[in-house]
Amino acid sequence: MVPSEHVIALSTALFVIGVVGVLVRRNGLAILMSLELMLAGACLAFVGFDRMWAGAAQAAGEASSISVSHSGQVFALLIGCAAAAQVAVGLGLLVALFRNRNTLDVEAANLLRW
Repeated sequence: MVPSEHVIALSTALFVIGVVGVLVRRNGLAILMSLELMLAGACLAFVGFDRMWAGAAQAAGEASSISVSHSGQVFALLIGCAAAAQVAVGLGLLVALFRNRNTLDVEAANLLRW
């Protein structure tokens, strides 16, 4: 079994790589992929913390609702649903941008300017 500290470290690394990708990239598709990395890191952190706290509750001899309800997995599932909606909307916006400007560069997305 993988220790919880390694799971949290991996989730932090995924989130940081996603943040750097969002801040550095100018291509809209690469920015969406970086956002997905950030969401994957958040999901992994939820699951890792849930596992860590459930283990601590069992070690303390408590039958808490945290160890029974698996709330980290529930939040990860909700984040997955939100990520699917985000991808659908983001790809729709990128297709509209590409049809109007023939580029995926987010600097060219000045459609709301006069």
